[in-house]
Formats: sequence, structure tokens, C-alpha cells
Amino acid sequence: MHRYRTHTCGDLRPDNVGETVRVSGWVHRVRDHGGLLFIDLRDHYGLTQCVADPDSPAFKLVETVRAEWVVRIDGEVKARTPETVNANLPTGAVEVFIREIEVLSTAAELPLPVFGDQEYPEETRLKYRFLDLRREKLHNNIMKRSEIISSIRRRMTDSGFFEFQTPILTASSPEGARDFLVPSRLHPGKFYALPQAPQQFKQLIMVAGFDRYFQIAPCFRDEDARADRSPGEFYQLDIEMSFVEQDDVFNAVEPVIRGLFEEFADGRTVSPDFVRIPYAESIQKYGSDKPDLRNPIVMSDVTEQFRDSGFKVFAGQIAADPTVEVWAIPAPTGGSRAFCDRMNSWAQGEGQPGLGYIFFRDDGQGAGPVAKNIGPERTEAIREKLGLGDNDAVFFVCGHPAKHHVFAGTARQKIGRDLNLIDENAFAFCWIVDFPMYEWNEDTKQIEFSHNPFSMPNYDHEAFLALDPSDSATILDIKAIQYDLVCNGIELSSGAIRNHKVEIMRKAFAIAGHGEEVLTEKFGGMLNALTYGAPPHGGIAPGIDRIVMLLCGEENLREVTLFPMNQRAEDLMMGAPSEVGARQLGELHIRLNLPD
Repeated sequence: MHRYRTHTCGDLRPDNVGETVRVSGWVHRVRDHGGLLFIDLRDHYGLTQCVADPDSPAFKLVETVRAEWVVRIDGEVKARTPETVNANLPTGAVEVFIREIEVLSTAAELPLPVFGDQEYPEETRLKYRFLDLRREKLHNNIMKRSEIISSIRRRMTDSGFFEFQTPILTASSPEGARDFLVPSRLHPGKFYALPQAPQQFKQLIMVAGFDRYFQIAPCFRDEDARADRSPGEFYQLDIEMSFVEQDDVFNAVEPVIRGLFEEFADGRTVSPDFVRIPYAESIQKYGSDKPDLRNPIVMSDVTEQFRDSGFKVFAGQIAADPTVEVWAIPAPTGGSRAFCDRMNSWAQGEGQPGLGYIFFRDDGQGAGPVAKNIGPERTEAIREKLGLGDNDAVFFVCGHPAKHHVFAGTARQKIGRDLNLIDENAFAFCWIVDFPMYEWNEDTKQIEFSHNPFSMPNYDHEAFLALDPSDSATILDIKAIQYDLVCNGIELSSGAIRNHKVEIMRKAFAIAGHGEEVLTEKFGGMLNALTYGAPPHGGIAPGIDRIVMLLCGEENLREVTLFPMNQRAEDLMMGAPSEVGARQLGELHIRLNLPD
């Protein structure tokens, strides 16, 4: 017999009745039922009920066992009586009568319970993550993560992609988030950087002629934590393809993502089509470039209905500034003064002066201060434009779209949630396309890249090379061949058709204020490679952690990551970041200059 087990705790079935078996695992619970002692024994594979009565030679030792001790149990498999069968357990029709028990290790008093899914402070959960991971829900999430990644690899390989690994120690790059730097012992005063993404390397793989690449790539960014972004590190499905246009990337990625979500949907629906929405349209209709399409609310521009109207708060702004717009946010079924007043109070809590509204009574009449001031004709025009019915409502925001679209999008989502309009059992995908190539930085008074600096401008190449850098109106109107994949309001990935022509890259960076010396110093390897024959290529990088989070039905990446850091980028379990000794610092030729 094996030293520790003949079966796992998830193996035993009625077919095993009468067999003598050996199982090992953690003591999930100990229960005393009138002289009968029950141990629920747990391992990675499941849970088995074990029983000892006073006649068992192991009874006295079983009495001493406590939760989370690790034990080995030998015994006979018996069928449970019909009234004691646990239909919720795969092993629930049998139990093991204990003949012998060995304590393999004991456990101190636990700082958090393993049984159940009670809420516990984040600090405790992360400090004792190895215990937190024993909890059933979290354990299942991590196993599902493993299955999802295995499925991704299989689907990518079946689609003709090849998996390659790119370097972890690389050069610092000026774009994107802050780098994590690694001092070089052999080159005093110089530093490696951990890759924010394998962006340049995967492009160089295309230049090298490998055609279709993918990698489950670790990425490192020194940025603050969010619910959908881990501080420090994350993983992405990195993809790059040669001799492709935007549609080719979409046609390669959609079957992989759709098939993956269908495989792990657990009864939820997956949208058959990945809708394509231009960036500007997404901002206007949804107030976001990450729209949640499960929410049916679509915003509309109703500036003309308020121009020269009796609602002076809006009409005055429209008259004073031609860039001012009024956006309407429909609220189907929200046609009550109580709901509208709650939304108005919420808006004030968000730092807004309020949220204008009209609600329609069951007699079809518009009500509220806005309806009263603009009159029945304009009210009816708004109603018809938005397709609103009785007992519906509509809210309004007014101002510069660049300044109010985020609030409008947040209001749209709140209305959708509060009115139960969002289908929680669906995955709704879309592509956001036609991103601006550049944007204006109001602080620096300069034109900057708005997305990925390595993207190809969606602009006639000869005309692009002839652009006057001072022609900001034309430059800010240029679109890039960039795209984001969004699901349920979460950005899964960004991608682009890359700029593979040296002269266009030089011009693109010059427009953003980066001269030849910046290109040579920071992107010398890439620039050099492009001079030796680069194919047209493009790619994308869906976030693994966010995909798993969606498929597990979680709202925080901590619930789908083995060993996450806290919000301050600290590993409470391992004590990182930590101080290092003078000897190590000396080897790296580093002297600390700490703040007071």
C-alpha cells in the first residue's frame, strides 16, 4: 500500500464499498454525534467523510484531532444509510470507517477560517494567503484559471500560432507607465527594466520572420492598484501576426475569445457578434471607450432641443459657447419623481451641480422642472427622439463633452443598475476602433500620443510625411489603426497595426515632440530592425487576469490570482518590498538617498 494514499478524497464511490483504503488530507471539520466521531477529510480533489466509533482502535487519537491538521486514515469503505447520503458531494454515498489514523502534521490556531467563505480583512487574507487559498471558492477560481490558460494555449496552437518566450530583463522605455528598474552589478550606474509588455520584442519576432506568435506573458508596471488591475505585475495573452490588416487580427482573435467564453460560460450567454464601434461614437453614446453593452441605454445629443429654450441654465451655455452640448440619458421604467430625485442627489454627491430630468407619467405627459421650462413641444420632441414611453424618464448633462462624458457614462451605468436593466448573465463584446492618433495635453501645451506610439496612422502615408507639425487641427483629427477589445465594460486588451516604416515612425515621433535622438536612444533596436525589411504586422494582448475574473464572476483580481499584493503594492506574506544590506547595495554601486 502507498505510504500516504490509495485514493484521493474525491475518488470513493459505491463501487468501492468493502475495500480497505488509505486517504490523506486536511481535517476540514470534526463532528461529535453522540459517541460517533466524524472527520470530513479534504484534499485538492474533494472531500470524504470518515467515521470512528468507540470500538475503533483509532478512536482515542481521533478525539485529539483538530481542524486543518494533516492526517492519514486507513479504513473500510461503507455505504451510507439512505437518510445520511449527501447528494451535494461526489463521495456523499459512502464513508470510511477509521481503523488507523496517523497525524502527519498539526496546525496552530487559525488566523482566519478555512471552512466557508466569510468576509475577512484584506490584510489578514493576504498575509495568510496559503490559508485563504484553502477556501473552496478561491481554490476553485485558481483551478478554473489553470483550465482557462490551458484552453487558450490549445486554441492558439490550433489556430496556427507558435509560442515563444521574450526577455524579462530589458531596456527602460519612456512610454506608458513607470518601469520597475533592476540595477546592473556588471555595469555600474546602469539599469535593466522589467517589461511593461513584450511590445518591441514581439514586433522584432515578426521582423525576424516567424509570422504568428503568442505568449502568456508576464508584464510589470509600477502603477497604482485598481479592482481590475493588479499592482506591479499581471499576465496577458500576447499576440502578433505578419502580413495582416485590422480585419485579419479580428478574425484570428474572435474565435479564440468567443470559444473560450462559451466553454466556461456556465449557462451565461455569449454575444455571437463582436460589434465594432468607433471611439468617438462610443464616447457619445455610452460616455466611455469601455462600454457595457449589457446596458441597453444609449445616450443622444439633444442640444438643438434646448437651444433658445426656456431652460436658461442650458440655453445660456449653448449660446455662449458653440462647443457646449446637451446629452440625454434615457431611463426606461424610471418615470417617478422619487427615482429622479435620488439620481439628482447622487449627482450632487459626485460633485455635480445636479442632474436635470424629465419623467413621463402614465398619461404620457412630461413632468419636472425641465419639462415645465422648455414646454410641451420640445418635451415631446425629446421623447420621440429617444423612443421613450409612459413611466420612463430622461436625464440631461450639459457642457463640454470632453469634460462631462465620464460623468455621463457613470450616470448611464448607475441608471442601468438601479433599474435592473443590465443582463447579469451575459457576456457582451465589442471592438472600439478609430482611436485618435494624438491628443492635446493641456498641462504641457503639447501634442502627445494618445494610445500606442508604435501604431500605424490611418492616414495617407505621403500626406502624413508632408504634415506641418504646427497644424494641430489636422494632426488631432488623425486616427490610428488601433483597437480595444471590451467585454461587459471591462477593457480586455489593446492592439494595433504597427508602424513598420522607418520614415513614418520618425515623423510620428517628431509630431509628438520626440526627436531622432530619443528614437535612437530609447528605441534603437526597433528602429534599426525596421531598416532591414519589416513586414506589415499587427497584434493585440488580452489580459489573462481580467478574462479569468469575468469567467469566475468576480469583481476583483485578488479573487483569481494566487499571490496578489495589497493596494500599496506590498506582499504581506513574503515581506516584499524589503530592505537590503549594505553589502548588496555596495555590489550594485548604489547609495540610498531616502526622504526625511
